[in-house]
Order: sequence, then structure tokens, then C-alpha cells
Amino acid sequence: MNSSIVDHLGRAGRLDRMFVGGEWVLPETQTRASVVDPSTEEPVAEIALGSAGDAAAAVAAARRAFAAWSASPAQSRALLLDRIHALVLERAELFAQAISLEMGAAIDFARRTQVPSAAEHIRVARDNARSYAFVTHRGDMAIVREAIGVCGLITPWNWPLYQITAKVGAALAAGCTVVLKPSELSPLSALLFAEVMQDAGVPPGVFNLVNGSGPEVGAALAQHPEVDMISFTGSTKAGVLVAQTAAPTVKRVAQELGGKSPNLILPDADLARAVPGGVAAGFRNVGQSCSAPTRMIVPRARLHEVEQIAREAASAMVVGDPRSQQTTHGPVANRAQFHRVQEMIGIGIAEGAQLVCGGLGRPEGLSRGFYCRPTIFSAVHSRMQIAQEEIFGPVLALIPYDSVDEAVEIANDTVYGLGAHVQGKDLAAARAVAARIRSGQVHINYPAWNPHAPFGGYKRSGNGREYGIEGLEEYLETKAILGFQDAPAPAAE
Repeated sequence: MNSSIVDHLGRAGRLDRMFVGGEWVLPETQTRASVVDPSTEEPVAEIALGSAGDAAAAVAAARRAFAAWSASPAQSRALLLDRIHALVLERAELFAQAISLEMGAAIDFARRTQVPSAAEHIRVARDNARSYAFVTHRGDMAIVREAIGVCGLITPWNWPLYQITAKVGAALAAGCTVVLKPSELSPLSALLFAEVMQDAGVPPGVFNLVNGSGPEVGAALAQHPEVDMISFTGSTKAGVLVAQTAAPTVKRVAQELGGKSPNLILPDADLARAVPGGVAAGFRNVGQSCSAPTRMIVPRARLHEVEQIAREAASAMVVGDPRSQQTTHGPVANRAQFHRVQEMIGIGIAEGAQLVCGGLGRPEGLSRGFYCRPTIFSAVHSRMQIAQEEIFGPVLALIPYDSVDEAVEIANDTVYGLGAHVQGKDLAAARAVAARIRSGQVHINYPAWNPHAPFGGYKRSGNGREYGIEGLEEYLETKAILGFQDAPAPAAE
């Protein structure tokens, strides 16, 4: 199935082309990049990389399409999103296989989580387009929320389809036109998505895709004077560069950046539920989630018990071939990330953290592929690098505390503020702690994922919000029209 995806994209002329102005077009140059299967470390495809000139052509197409698309009825935009949603679900297996191949997601995880969650973003955007009040009245004023314009969307490799649909769905619902630059490391699902957009009947220029590197295509979009907004998901370091590049044109920059999310286990928590759930959440997507709760903050008196439960939870994970149904965790997505994880595990050992399980190297029986051992450190304190730096891999730090006030202080002792978790039987106490944590989301007792919940960060985790109504509103400008409803004329004497 995986090879057939590459064969399909090659035969259809997708791997060497961009989707611009409603057509698959050849790029300006012949620059290519390999797509590497992280489970084998072998290239499986080559894609064309665009240039600044290709980005400019896509922006021009989006600008030409903007007037008509932004003026289209919201219900018409909802109908297009409905077709997109149906096609994503119809092609769910193709997307799952592509994601597994390009970034190593275990196939069962890709099928159950990566693709269905991505489809949900389109569904929510459709529903929001149908119900959102783009014009409201306040006295004699009309408050109009209208599309901001042409949007450059830069998406990461770790949730390749999910992040695309979160941005594209909201932008199209708002009436914006877009130029998407997906990660060149996981581009196959993006090319399949462009096929969905074409087959759904997106008007020419409303959606454009240009593959390429961040320094080339990403920078070209950020600095382009005809791009009204950049929505970027990636590392904090890269986000700073995007914002600096965008600053001279004073465009809106929405950023979802790094994280080092806490999972605060309160003294009354049921450890049998709280700890395995925390290990699962921290290692979800092999720890390659910006909001992964990779700092488990636990009562010092129960640290040994937590260690035992956490070790058992990690030992139940099956790391291996992402195409196997038995695999729960595949490799990390690329060589650079593999080396980053290994480096940080080594730093944790050197810092004196207690290794509960895992450690350096690949799991036993795996001699190639970017596989990492699920690793848990204990007796970690906030001054350690492994407690402060985003690792983006299957590495969890257990940090003990002596009082709830100290636990909250530890939770907030980070430059990030994207996500957080709180576990406890006393819901009022858990809510009180949640209110004190400085992050864009707080999850109490592992609630179900909610695609309507706004997502974004405090501090260096970014600015702006994605998902739900707030995600739609990021792509809107606010216009006040005064005197919209004139006062009635005075009655004749």
C-alpha cells in the first residue's frame, strides 16, 4: 500500500509539481528533496522543492482569487468544506498509509487518531461557517468580521495532515485564500490533500500548495507584501525567525510553537489511573507533540510508587515497524530528531537524573530506523535541561514536590505555556490548581479531545489560537461601521 501511494503520486505528476491557481504546475527550478522512511532510513520518494519565485506565483494566484472568495456566501464556503470533509474520510486509509510512511506513525495510531482528528478540523470549520455571525449590531453600529486576506500557512512534520486541516479549514471558512507550505520532511499527505481540494472543486487560487524549505519558501511567504497573515506551527526558534521576517510588512503572525507541558498529580489522585494515562499522553505520537505532558509532577511521598507504575506502563509499549498492527509506537520522524532525543537522554544521565527505564540507543532487536527507547527519568528538578528543554521524543521526567504550592510553581517554571494536565479526585481542588497554571489549555483528569477547544500558548509557546471559533476568528479582521442604522427622524410638530 505504501509503495502504491508513491506510485500514484508519481504517475499523477504530483511529486514534481506544485498546486497553484487550480493547476499542477512545474516549479521554477529542478531542486529535489528525498522523502525518507524513518523505519528503514531509506529514501522512498523525491519531491520538487519550490523557490521564492514559486511562492510569489502562488501568492499572486491567491490574491486574484481573494475578492470573489471573500465575498462568497458563508453557506457556499460551508458546502465546499463539506465536500472536503467527505473526501478526507473517503480517502482515510490512503492518508493513514502516507502518514505512516513519511513520518513513522504506527499505522493503527494514524488510522485512529492522526486522520480522524484532521477530518474533525474540517467538520468544525464547516459548522462554524454555517453558524458564525459575521455581522452583528451594537446600537447604530454594525460590527463586521471579514476575511483578513491572503494567508501563508506553514505546517510541521509531526502531525502533517492534522495541522494542515486546522489552518486551511478555518482560513477558508473565514473567506481567506491560502498558500500552504507543508514540511518538506512529510509532504506526501499534503500532496494527497491538494488532490482532495482539487476534486472537491475549490475555485482556482483559493488553495495553493508550494513545497519547499523554510529558509526559501517559508521566508518568501513571511516577507511578501501581498501576504496579509502568516500562520506558523513549529519550533520557537523558527517562529522567532518567521516573526522577524514578517515584521517589516506588519502582517498578522499567529504562532503555535514549543512546549514543555506539566502533568500535575495531586496528592489525592488515583495513581493507577493518573500515572499510566500520563505516560500514554506524554508518549503519544512518540512524544512528538508540542503539548505533550513530558513533566510529571508528583508528590514526593509517592514517588517510588509512581516510578513502578510508570515503568510498567512504558514496558507495555510495543516499539517497532509502524506498518504492523501490533506496534504502538514507531520511530521518531527523522534523523535530526533521533539525534536530538539521544543527545537529551545523554544529558539527563549526565545531570544525575535517575533512569527508571529506557536510555540511550535503539530498543533491543532494532538495528536500523530512527527508533528510540521509551525513557523515564526520576528525581528530576527544574534546573535540569531535561526539565526545561523541549525534547520532542519519548522522554518523560518525574519531578517530586512537597506541597501543592510548590507543585504549581514547578508547573509554571518554564518559558513555555502551551498545555497542562491536572489529576485529582477532588474536582474543586483540581479546578483551583488549573486556574493557577499559565498555559493555553489545561486538561483535568484526561478528558476526551475536543476539536472546539481553542489551542495556543502563553509565553514562548506562541500567540493566537487555533481550533474552534477562536481559530476561525484568527483569520478575521474587525470593522466597525458607525451610523449603520440611522436614528429615526424627529416627529413633525
